[in-house]
Amino acid sequence: MNNFAENYVKAFMADLIARNPGEKEFHQAVREVVESIAPYIAEHPHLMEQKILERIVEPERVIMFRVPWLDDEGEIHVNRGFRVQMNSAIGPYKGGLRFHPSVNLSIMKFLAFEQTFKNSLTTLPMGAAKGGSDFNPKGKSDNEMMRFCQSFMTELYRHVGQDTDVPAGDIGVGGREIGYLFGQYKRLRNEFTGVLTGKGINWGGSPMRPEATGYGTCYFASAMLATKGDSFEGKTVTISGSGNVAQYAAQKAIRLGAKVVTLSDSNGFIHDPDGIDEEKLAYVMHLKNVLRGRIREYVQKYPSAQYFEKQRPWGIKCDIAMPCATQNELNGEEARTLVENGCICVAEGANMPSTPEAIAIFQNAKILYSPGKASNAGGVATSGLEMTQNSIRLKWTEEEVDKTLKRIMTDIHEACVKYGTEPDGYVNYVKGANIAAFIKVADAMLAQGLV
Repeated sequence: MNNFAENYVKAFMADLIARNPGEKEFHQAVREVVESIAPYIAEHPHLMEQKILERIVEPERVIMFRVPWLDDEGEIHVNRGFRVQMNSAIGPYKGGLRFHPSVNLSIMKFLAFEQTFKNSLTTLPMGAAKGGSDFNPKGKSDNEMMRFCQSFMTELYRHVGQDTDVPAGDIGVGGREIGYLFGQYKRLRNEFTGVLTGKGINWGGSPMRPEATGYGTCYFASAMLATKGDSFEGKTVTISGSGNVAQYAAQKAIRLGAKVVTLSDSNGFIHDPDGIDEEKLAYVMHLKNVLRGRIREYVQKYPSAQYFEKQRPWGIKCDIAMPCATQNELNGEEARTLVENGCICVAEGANMPSTPEAIAIFQNAKILYSPGKASNAGGVATSGLEMTQNSIRLKWTEEEVDKTLKRIMTDIHEACVKYGTEPDGYVNYVKGANIAAFIKVADAMLAQGLV
């Protein structure tokens, strides 16, 4: 990066931080992108004149609202709801809903900003948004979840629609919650439209949607490994998380011939040196999706495994690491341990799970590293395919959706290689993803005028 680009980044970030004080996750997400695309912007001064980047980082609309609800004991609770509608230059707003105590405006803005670039990379006509609530779903009954979701949608419905904003699931929002949200929307609007994705297969959902993020991450990792003449076959894989993304990343990695040895949740991780096979994974899926239990219960079922309380799995020796839990779950020290233990590939299934220090270590070591906006884009891509099926009132087969998902992930990989290949041949997937996505959004914004 030349002096002009460096000064541009410093001035831009100083202004952004002053305008958005205390929003550290948002600052982190923006800095990663700005550092990647600053040299490109410097070569195209009209982008600075039109203040495209200044417009991209400013949400088109931020909605915050009260969510009152009754628990099973009749006690009143009040949570805060969010929807950050970030950018609609290339299509209706699209992005998930997250129900988690950590949710705040900074996290919503960081996720919506990331979504802008992720959705652009899919090649599908989708803008970007993100939403959710600081509500904690853990330990809630089905009736409590239903009452909360109905209260949440009673406000959100005013701001969403199949041609306006199409939410989906994220952490804490799975098939059950999407069902309650969709039912309330249908009741309030008296219409059956594709306003949400991740719906049940019998009422507008798409085949492969639950699998898409995890499968897509593996497809992207396979493409990265192929650039080195390598594959998942015979590799040891560590995965964090045990929710939807982690489950299906594990399933696909196993089917590609790898040995998956870890899964985790917010309390700790399990290490199974014998490998988590399909039978063991089916138990995890039942434990997490049906019983809503904790990952530590795995070792009661399979005593040869170990459970590590309040730890993360990055100290376990592996060939491929797949962080699939949450943001900033892999720090610099853990990244150094992964590299020293011989890890050759890190494919992010979560959004921004690696800290800036961790990313620098991976790139300095010249190992394969993909940012979540590229490698986990399969989830929102398949949501886009669900939107298409809803619009034409047809349902594609699992094979059709999977084939399209593979093609999209391959196309994203090719775009990253095109814009991210360094003079020494190393592919900087962060740079490649950010520039490829930025160009598409910027061109659309320029074409549509100052809006």
